[in-house]
Amino acid sequence: MLVNASRLLNYPVLSLHMGGPIAWVDAEVVDPEKLKIVAFYVGGPIVKNDPEVGEILESRDVREFSNIGMIVDSEEVFVNQGDVTKLDKILSLNFSLMGLKVETKKGSKLGKIIDFVVDTETFMVHQLIVKRPVMKALLDPELIIPRKEIVEVNDYKIIVKDEEDKIRKKAVKEEFIPNFVNPFREPDFSASRIDEDESTK
Repeated sequence: MLVNASRLLNYPVLSLHMGGPIAWVDAEVVDPEKLKIVAFYVGGPIVKNDPEVGEILESRDVREFSNIGMIVDSEEVFVNQGDVTKLDKILSLNFSLMGLKVETKKGSKLGKIIDFVVDTETFMVHQLIVKRPVMKALLDPELIIPRKEIVEVNDYKIIVKDEEDKIRKKAVKEEFIPNFVNPFREPDFSASRIDEDESTK
């Protein structure tokens, strides 16, 4: 299922053990290298951590994503910062997609990210939703950029392919005409024989 990341905020976390909600999502943790949600900051009445930070639910511990919430085994899957070394490295980056600038390789400013679309099975980011600058927003207020168009991600901006590159690739693909000659096919000399016969007349 594909959902907007904004929908995940305050989303319930349900426990199979408790048979009901045990927390809610406060924020997502995105790995900028893989462009994937690897964890969620969660809050709730049974969270045993700093209430301003909450505990952390790794996305791999989500058994199922449903319309009523994210289902986990129990509250025991929650971890604290410092418990998982690999996760701590990503947390230390303090990376967020929201508000990042989006530019093309040639430096054309496309706008800022206001949301993104996630696959709830893999939690991979599939699309970026970009709000256009004021002057460009008159014609096209929002852009939806597929994952495959992303070239580079850093702390300040995301760089995507130039529109000219996409047009050029498309044009080359459309103009390509196969010109394959089978070298193992026996040559057809019938045409040359006809020409020779005519020349001797």
